[in-house]
Amino acid sequence: MENFKLADLCISQAAKVWVDDGEILATGIGLIPRLAAYLSKMAFNEALMVTDGETYLIDEPFPLGVDRTLKVEGYMSYSRVFENLWGGARHAMVTPTQIDMYAQMNISCIGDYEMPKVQLLGSRGFPGNSISHKNSVFIPVHSKKSFVEGEVHMVSSLGYKEDNLYAPEIGKVITNLGVFDFNGDNHAFRLLSVHPGVEVQAIEESTGFAVDTSQFTETELPSPQEIEIIEYLDPKGMRHNIFGG
Repeated sequence: MENFKLADLCISQAAKVWVDDGEILATGIGLIPRLAAYLSKMAFNEALMVTDGETYLIDEPFPLGVDRTLKVEGYMSYSRVFENLWGGARHAMVTPTQIDMYAQMNISCIGDYEMPKVQLLGSRGFPGNSISHKNSVFIPVHSKKSFVEGEVHMVSSLGYKEDNLYAPEIGKVITNLGVFDFNGDNHAFRLLSVHPGVEVQAIEESTGFAVDTSQFTETELPSPQEIEIIEYLDPKGMRHNIFGG
């Protein structure tokens, strides 16, 4: 890749999930999703609401890892976050530990729930988020450990396994290999675009369930303007550590 790295490509693609959302709260959970939310506000959707990661809505996203002065737009308390969340006026980008063919996600534990091999965060806000607002996904390492065979070990957020009144709205899934969604036939996992240099076979071999590869393109490269904004937002290059430098 010339003039950019994998992190830049993923941030560029992740930022585009909020392009048509209008004035809603964008929550990027983790470094890459947070940079993507900031890039989206600066390059694609000026009306997007973003926070400083703590308590304030900010009018201008700021560089990470350096001293800064916030241009505060408003107060975003915990209770106000939930007002947006429950009303559907939020679109989060999350990074589950596991996701399955039904789009069910897990951040709770690995192994049997009664005696897990690994205890994780617990389900936290995932159940309510999955029935209240749209969620997109970022997975840094596309493998069968993340895209699991069968079902996730603990269902932390609702998927499409059962027909019910609370069908989730899942946007794009961004990984180090490509861009996907769950909008194939019967909510099949569908490849939308493959990153430069990645073979489709590698995607299929790294996914624990079937991937609809019937129609896809090559992932659009980030523009010079996007790269400039990303470098402004992350002057220390912390984003590259997500993919090993």
